[in-house]
Amino acid sequence: MQVFSFYSGAKRPTKLVLGTAIIALLAGCEGSGFDFDLRDMGNGFDTTDALDDVPNRPRPDSRGIISYPGYQVVVAERDDTVTAIAARLGLNAAELAAYNGIEPNAVLRRDEVIALPARVAEPSPATGALTTGPILPAPVVTTTPLETVAPTPATQTGQEPVRHHVAVGETVYSISRLYAVPVEAIAEWNGLGADLSIRSGQFLMIPQANSAAPIAAPTPTVAPGAGSETPVPPSAATALPDETPEPVATAAPPVVAPNLGAQQTELTGNADATLIYPVQGTIIRAYAAGRNDGIDIASDAQTPVKAAAAGVVAAITTNTDGIQIVVIRHSDNLLTVYTHLEALTVTRDDTVSQGQVIGQVLAGNPSYLHFEVRRGMDSADPADFLP
Repeated sequence: MQVFSFYSGAKRPTKLVLGTAIIALLAGCEGSGFDFDLRDMGNGFDTTDALDDVPNRPRPDSRGIISYPGYQVVVAERDDTVTAIAARLGLNAAELAAYNGIEPNAVLRRDEVIALPARVAEPSPATGALTTGPILPAPVVTTTPLETVAPTPATQTGQEPVRHHVAVGETVYSISRLYAVPVEAIAEWNGLGADLSIRSGQFLMIPQANSAAPIAAPTPTVAPGAGSETPVPPSAATALPDETPEPVATAAPPVVAPNLGAQQTELTGNADATLIYPVQGTIIRAYAAGRNDGIDIASDAQTPVKAAAAGVVAAITTNTDGIQIVVIRHSDNLLTVYTHLEALTVTRDDTVSQGQVIGQVLAGNPSYLHFEVRRGMDSADPADFLP
């Protein structure tokens, strides 16, 4: 097996499936359990730096109500249903369920959020809330030359989250990109399950950052010449010293064209290998976390694609270009992902053995198989698992 860091003279695809995008391996919609959102490529999805600036979800009152000026939601208890929530709040169960795109008797997860179509009584100390009324933004601290006016204490404050109505085909990942809010924050605020599945018609609260970007301190103004030593002017009575000044710059060494053929390297064996290569061929694009979450293996069209290890077919789907994607779940929370393949020989929930043919390489220019290894939601370098 050989590895290249480039496409050997071939036109590089403009949209690499499962390449540089973060893949919604465990995000699903409409009950499929998986839904791969591959519409946005590049590294624009990275919201890691924003995570520390996202507030925690407010504490609901004893009824489970979180109230903002624009809307109210109720937080489900363990094994709760829409029907049970409607009974507690005096609402119509069918209307509440339809508003949230869910069946009235569907069992909800603990902390799952249900949007209310109409306002109910505001939280108050009688319902276990800190104050009466909806959550409002914190009062602004104003200062004068003589005094500082502090905000009113002991109130629950916070920015009202955006309320997003989930459309068909959306995933947590696409919504995360839309609002530049980390997936983890959306999951925590809405009580999503471990698979991050969402449904069409569901309402999600999208938390807003705690504060704006910090303003850089102004650069102090320095008077011209301040801080620099005044040179001594030359004198006609004193000869200038003999000096051999260093050259200002030296010529750069000539650039030697790389020997691209020498860049081909044989992959070293991995004594702890647990997977096999799904196809044999040259690696035309190596793993690079955040840019390419797998490897691209050049192979002739219609080459049989084999399961890298024994497991269960967890998902079969297509991206927006109609390219098929197969996900196989293995032991130890390991997943393998295969795309740019066709003529599938497996279906969802099939049990496969290591080396079993699951499809063929899709014809292309170049023809290649994209292969990923993931532990849960995190991508891993396939080289750590392959011989």
